[in-house]
Amino acid sequence: MKTNSGIALQELVRKYNVAAPRYTSYPTVPFWDNEQFSVQGWKQSVYHTYQKSKDSGISLYIHLPFCESLCTYCGCNTRITKNHKVELPYIDSLLKEWGMYTAILKEGAPLISEIHLGGGTPTFFAPEHLTKLIKGILAHAQIADDASFSFEAHPGNTTYEHLDVLYQLGFRRLSLGIQDFDPLVQFTINRRQDVADVRRVMQEARSIGYTSINFDLIYGLPKQNLKTITETINESLILNPDRISFYSYAHVPWIKPGQRHYTELDLPQGEEKLALYTRGKKLIQEAGYLDVGMDHFAKPDDELFIAFQEKRLHRNFMGYADRYRPLLIGLGVSSISDSWNGFAQNVKRVEEYQQMLDQGQLPVVKGHLLDAEDVIIRRHILDLMCKGETKLTNGFLGNETILEKLQEMIDEGVVRIEVDQVIITSLGKSFLRNVCMAFDLRLQKSKSEMQLFSQAI
Repeated sequence: MKTNSGIALQELVRKYNVAAPRYTSYPTVPFWDNEQFSVQGWKQSVYHTYQKSKDSGISLYIHLPFCESLCTYCGCNTRITKNHKVELPYIDSLLKEWGMYTAILKEGAPLISEIHLGGGTPTFFAPEHLTKLIKGILAHAQIADDASFSFEAHPGNTTYEHLDVLYQLGFRRLSLGIQDFDPLVQFTINRRQDVADVRRVMQEARSIGYTSINFDLIYGLPKQNLKTITETINESLILNPDRISFYSYAHVPWIKPGQRHYTELDLPQGEEKLALYTRGKKLIQEAGYLDVGMDHFAKPDDELFIAFQEKRLHRNFMGYADRYRPLLIGLGVSSISDSWNGFAQNVKRVEEYQQMLDQGQLPVVKGHLLDAEDVIIRRHILDLMCKGETKLTNGFLGNETILEKLQEMIDEGVVRIEVDQVIITSLGKSFLRNVCMAFDLRLQKSKSEMQLFSQAI
């Protein structure tokens, strides 16, 4: 198959199937300058950003890492345990950390625009413990009129009580981790739930009053093929979620040893993996869902698609959002906070996290304060990821390396330039991460020989 530029699609797949960031931040975590970072500088950045943007409120991400069993495909920071006595001590630690941030803000009750519970498995926690957590957070905050509260749910352990309690606390959106419905794929990745589990949770959530349900699906998992991906997508479409996130599986066994439960021979790769995405995307779009950014699809009346249309879509460590808030505070192990001009990541081990908080220390282990060049490039990459285009005149550096890479992509039909706009073509959407890499000067300057990211395709 040849593209409009006359280049075989297979050639582009081979060329661009390289290790590539997902660009939930710029600079990406491996290229943070930790030597120039200090916790005191981070605190100042948080304070100044909030003072400039307090009327728009804070986005709050809370990481709940516990799971009862390991899903071997998972790249998240998790703690596997069946001991539910860990719940309350961890919640106490989260509330201590939140108290430290409210002290930094010097506000008795900062405005919260967004809360997202991620994991791990947030529904590992008992409903009464989630109540303690959210009420503890909100006891020292105001809620914005247009606030959006969401959580990630495992269909196999999410109860009616979970749904009801979180709804009463203000949650209206949930994301269900489906990944794949095929029994062999589920067995291989140690992820077990069936269609009945998902249907039950959806019916209960709708009856309670939830207004938005997202499905997380993954292509490129071990043992997947065109038949299984087609069946999973069709089954998902019958269930009729409001949004679908259709992610590429990130194979990083050197970071996540659980992924060594299977081998590369079990994985669809290159053109075969791209065919899975192409088939899935076609089925999703034929069902009336519209393309939003990278890997996301939503119904035409969904807030995410409306934000995309109105060019106010945002992307951060929580993924795509229908709003931009300059200050994102991450609570919990491994959480990343973002003040637009800086990033900070918490320690990854639960015991170390709790020990630092008990000693009165903010549990930050590393971070990065952006320089002027970083801010310019960050804006270009964010515009490409959220709008599919960027203006060269917006602080463009005139870097010859960037211009050379863009010219290659113009010749290949991946991007086009109209006046001062770099625009991703329909072909280029499959190589969006690669286009962003053309602007990533920190990656290009790196002399690291380690593979730091998963493959782009």
